[in-house]
Order: sequence, then structure tokens, then C-alpha cells
Amino acid sequence: MYNKILVPIEFSHVDTGINAIQIAKKLLNKDGQIFLLSVIGEMPSSVEVQLSTDWTSNNQKMAYQTLAKIANNEGTGLNVEIMFGHAANSILSAAETHRADLIIIASHKPGLSDYFLGSTAARVVRHAQCPVLVNR
Repeated sequence: MYNKILVPIEFSHVDTGINAIQIAKKLLNKDGQIFLLSVIGEMPSSVEVQLSTDWTSNNQKMAYQTLAKIANNEGTGLNVEIMFGHAANSILSAAETHRADLIIIASHKPGLSDYFLGSTAARVVRHAQCPVLVNR
């Protein structure tokens, strides 16, 4: 059983994220915590200067509301966090920050270079300092 489980959720694959939450709830100690994380990729600076100054704030707010809705639908006690940056690096950083003792990450439709795992999942598995459960 685990005390702190990190569950990264990609909004384009919410169903696999919800499945990961269900797995996390089964593996969680009675007083444990589940951290839901979504990472918003950074915009190239050439694109970002053309967007309104409110774009980043609004995008973060919408992402937080979406993740909070998922958390609310899945039960109480789920912590929600939104980060900007590279997905794998942000997941690894959040795992360290929260001192996660398990990461449950979804993997889907890999490319040729990462045939068995998606590229984000593969990077997390290779570099995480805690166990990683890959859910397909």
C-alpha cells in the first residue's frame, strides 16, 4: 500500500486518467493522498508574444477547473495541480515535491521509438525515483 500517489492526467485521454485514479484508490493507504496533475506544454516564445497576456492565466484556470471536476466526480481527498512545461520533467518534479511513493501513468499509442510505452511514460519510468505503474 502507498501513502502518496501521483496520477498525471492528459486531458485528451481522460478515460485512462480516470482508470488510473481508480487503481490509485485501491492501492492507497487509509490516510494516504492522491495527487492529480495535468501539465500544460509551454508555447514557443514566438507564439506566446502574439497571445493576449490573459491567455496563460485563462488556460491554467480552465485546466484547473477541468481537473477539479474530475477529482470531484471521483471522490474526496484528491489534490489537484496544474503545471506548465515539459510533461515528463514536470511529472518527475511533482513526484519529488510531493514525495510520491508511486506514480500511476497512462500509456497509449506509442511511436516506433517507444514501441512498448508512450514517450512521456517511457521517460518517467526511466528517471523516476519511486515505483511507476504504467496503465494501458
